[in-house]
Amino acid sequence: MISYTIKLYKDAYHGLSRNSWYLSLVMLVNRSGTMVVPFMTIYCTQQLHFSIIQAGIIMALFGAGALTGAFIGGKITDKYGFYDVQVGALLSGGLLFMLLGLQQSFAGICIVTFILSLCNDSFRPANSTAIAHYSTDASRTRSYSLNRLAVNLGWACGGALGGFLASVNYHLLFWVDGCTNILSAVLLLILMPRSVYKKPVAIKTHEPQQVQSPYRDGEYLTFIALTALFGACFFQLFTMQPVFYKSQWHLNEQFIGFLMALNGVLIIIVEMILVQRLEGRRPALNYISAGVLVSGIGFAILNTMPPGIWTALFVVLLITLGEILSMPFMNAFWIARTTNNNRGGYAALYSMAWSIAQIIAPALGSQLILHGGYDLLWWVLGGTCLVTSVGFIWLYKFRNQTPLAGKLAN
Repeated sequence: MISYTIKLYKDAYHGLSRNSWYLSLVMLVNRSGTMVVPFMTIYCTQQLHFSIIQAGIIMALFGAGALTGAFIGGKITDKYGFYDVQVGALLSGGLLFMLLGLQQSFAGICIVTFILSLCNDSFRPANSTAIAHYSTDASRTRSYSLNRLAVNLGWACGGALGGFLASVNYHLLFWVDGCTNILSAVLLLILMPRSVYKKPVAIKTHEPQQVQSPYRDGEYLTFIALTALFGACFFQLFTMQPVFYKSQWHLNEQFIGFLMALNGVLIIIVEMILVQRLEGRRPALNYISAGVLVSGIGFAILNTMPPGIWTALFVVLLITLGEILSMPFMNAFWIARTTNNNRGGYAALYSMAWSIAQIIAPALGSQLILHGGYDLLWWVLGGTCLVTSVGFIWLYKFRNQTPLAGKLAN
């Protein structure tokens, strides 16, 4: 049994390029320092004595900067290449985190927050483009899963360390977050030197070309809309669901924290093996549709099963399974539509979809709770996931009827 388990993991990680591992290591270091954003609202209200409205404005600026950064990052990635954008985003983000910790006025924090988020999130489309560049068709989905594993492991480490540092001195959060950004840039420069990187050159052929601009790719824009819709539902796992467990089911903070950590642990243990087994067997959109539907069932179960620890565990298990089935194959879908010259733009739109979802998720959840309670929220989320799941299936059937379908990955 042990030898079989070892073989499963060995097969799951086999064939990934050295540079894919390097990129994931850079991401792990970077995300291990992610601690300012989770504690920013508490810092603003408790340490700087801002109002909750002012804190909300600051958090909204994080989202607005992320959207702008993803757009700009995609543009400059296509023009200058992903290497310089990653290094520049990490270095500037690190310095700006330190600068943010020195701000005391509301206006100063707002200005630095927006610029910081813009610079920091320009990294995401460049990094996604780099992963695609250093992977093969056979390993691409697993390369993105490895990156997601690094993100989840880093978030777990960063959250734990951030809680400890916040109990000592909140300003340490800004310095550690900034230093890990800079350390990530240094690692990238050491492990993957600028001298060995060459910007991909477009090869002119007489073959039919894929759509050059993601903003003119109607199928992709539909995919992005469906992704944002699912994301707005999925982020309730980290926004409204913990409040529900505390206020309605009266679970304690330690167990709620365990549930949130369980999501990341399951991804770390299961995702690579599952993706390795599933990749290439069915079209990516089929897996995405199934994952979205499973997540929707998880939300709806909160209205149909008795309150308690076991129901909460089952719900997290279902939603995490839905995440594992959908998100790696979402990356596989968008990357298949790209060329070397437009990959940054496609990556930017994909990053922007999740940024939009992260912004609207708490607003959507709070409004539904205000007007119909948590029961309405869970039914709406379940129904929305069902509609979105059908949307992905429709997209699959539609695209297979177009002449370009044979040129694009399933």
